[in-house]
Amino acid sequence: QVHLVESGGGLVQAGGSLRLSCAASVLTFSTYTVGWFRQAPGKERESVAAIGWSGDSTYYADSVKGRFTISRDNAKKMVDLQMNSLKPEDTAVYYCAASYFGGRYDFAESYESWGQGTQVSVSS
Repeated sequence: QVHLVESGGGLVQAGGSLRLSCAASVLTFSTYTVGWFRQAPGKERESVAAIGWSGDSTYYADSVKGRFTISRDNAKKMVDLQMNSLKPEDTAVYYCAASYFGGRYDFAESYESWGQGTQVSVSS
């Protein structure tokens, strides 16, 4: 299990930007795949983006492609999610998750450890 802490959420107007960060407390962070998921009120949790251990492999949900960018700094044990051109439909609680054993990037079942989430609200 990896302890994950998200930060950077907040309230922003449509078209604005936010940068979410996920800090991990594990010695072998560089071996983990990290993903971002989100859950809006009344909706199921959905995958947003993910990044492989080296940073060379990434995944984006169709709904955020071209607007969101995931990156990682293994030395700092951090994964960031830069969110641009935000839309009201991006409003959700955003969760960071870590996977040691791998699997599909967009499957929540692939991830063993989860943060507590950070709220992102986008006003129209």
